[in-house]
Amino acid sequence: MTLPDLLHGLDLAGVFANALLGGAMARRYGFDPVGFGALAIVSGLGGGIIRDTLLQRGTPVALTDYTYLVTALVGAGVAFVLPVRGRAWERSFPFVDALALGCWAATGAQKTLLLGLGWLPAVLLGTVTAVGGGVVRDLCVAQVPRIFGGNTLYATCALLASGVMVAMQVAGLAHSGPLVATLVGAALTLLARWRGWILPEGIDVRRRRRKDRGSDGR
Repeated sequence: MTLPDLLHGLDLAGVFANALLGGAMARRYGFDPVGFGALAIVSGLGGGIIRDTLLQRGTPVALTDYTYLVTALVGAGVAFVLPVRGRAWERSFPFVDALALGCWAATGAQKTLLLGLGWLPAVLLGTVTAVGGGVVRDLCVAQVPRIFGGNTLYATCALLASGVMVAMQVAGLAHSGPLVATLVGAALTLLARWRGWILPEGIDVRRRRRKDRGSDGR
């Protein structure tokens, strides 16, 4: 199996896993088959479609390569027939999701660079590719997107994976860059889950100053 084949397989595995996640959310809200299909599609394909739309260099790949849409719909069908829960799901999903995040971040960043854009758009669009579908899915059910806080590092891992892809491309290691960036993104995501790493909430400097003054007896 060549590297592009491996990454394509990881890409589709991520589409399927996140389509299942969208289907699980549809089941939670009591949606009909249309709702299952819609949430599965935006969850599994939303990030790539947003990236390709912003790049404006042709039709989004999710609409030209039918394996993506079919995979998302299969995930929706599985979630519609079988409740997505249990020990097997809880054990396997974090690994598939982590690999998908790394793969999507690497793919998004590399595609942006190959189209002639700079390092900053590459990092941003790599991150959007990895987390965009989840954001759209959450907005569809009127939830605050999970990446905005209260969860272990996710968007940060995509940001770092995209940065690794850019660094590998600049260093002339474009061939191995996608694999390295995928592994870095996946490892950071799993490590954040294991260690419970989250970003801090907003800090009220004025309140902290008052507290410090009170402890000094002033």
